[in-house]
Amino acid sequence: MNQSIPLLPPVPRLEEAMDACRQSLAQAPCWRSSLPVPVLDRSWLQLQVFNVETVLQHYPVDSTAQAPELIRFRELQEQGVSCSDAERWCWDEFGADACHQALQRYWHEQQQPSWLWSLEDYLALISRYRSSFEGEERALPLLVLPRREERQQFHCHWI
Repeated sequence: MNQSIPLLPPVPRLEEAMDACRQSLAQAPCWRSSLPVPVLDRSWLQLQVFNVETVLQHYPVDSTAQAPELIRFRELQEQGVSCSDAERWCWDEFGADACHQALQRYWHEQQQPSWLWSLEDYLALISRYRSSFEGEERALPLLVLPRREERQQFHCHWI
């Protein structure tokens, strides 16, 4: 029973993949959505490389906080409207059931996360990645997946 053995053990393979990402970043004349976003699966020591435009297809974001009902509620509060009045206005505008469902989805996601990152996390990654092109030294994001049994989000390291 001969099994095929990979040409390289996991660590050198990871290093080669990261070197290819760094090289791609160094050769890019400007910011573009095809830049690499490496994702490390610590459990299996595997590295997958996506580009900025496709990483969301593989790892969607939690956008429950971006529900129109919750956004409107926060806007009203920022304008100085009391919580109870803001809630009543949102109920009038969207309906009590829609407001209740939006809040329920948001709190459920906070208590039992099913996503690895939020919309804010993704937008922060894009913003920092873009701004690194303005400086002399470009930074490469490395997203590290939590271990299988952990209920955490991505850890983003900048290389």
